[in-house]
Amino acid sequence: MRRTRTLSMGELLDEFFSRPYVAAKVAEGKLPETWRAVAGETVAGQTSELRLERGILHVRIRSSVLRSELFCRREALREALNREAGLPLVRAVIIR
Repeated sequence: MRRTRTLSMGELLDEFFSRPYVAAKVAEGKLPETWRAVAGETVAGQTSELRLERGILHVRIRSSVLRSELFCRREALREALNREAGLPLVRAVIIR
């Protein structure tokens, strides 16, 4: 595609990062920060593993009491993570 007008670097970057694949990868890279914002400092401090595989977020929590609490809030966590990311990044949350 040939452009007829010149674009600023900011416009080019906005266009690049608005592509669905790139936006999903950027949101995936920000997942630890998003988890800390959604779950809170205490939960983030007890989280030993956080990984996303094919839309399923695997979370490993050290505290058994906190683990059972988060297990009950899985759906609310998923919705909050997707809202914070701005796109449907997480389909399910598995707490271990």
